[in-house]
Amino acid sequence: MSDLEIRGIPSVGVATTEFVDAADVQAKSLGFDPAYVFIPHPVQDRTDEELRKLADEHFEAIVGLLLKGN
Repeated sequence: MSDLEIRGIPSVGVATTEFVDAADVQAKSLGFDPAYVFIPHPVQDRTDEELRKLADEHFEAIVGLLLKGN
């Protein structure tokens, strides 16, 4: 994400709530303040329908952050 942002390409990380702290630690260590959308954990056992629903529920937030930029 940092590389993309440096090149002027907006990015948004999508991760599950299990990784909020890890994302924060990594961002601080890189000196980077990325845009993130956190979704409910876990995702690996979800059906395609459930994943589509999650995507639909978070789509506006992701696009909003992409359009806003960092």
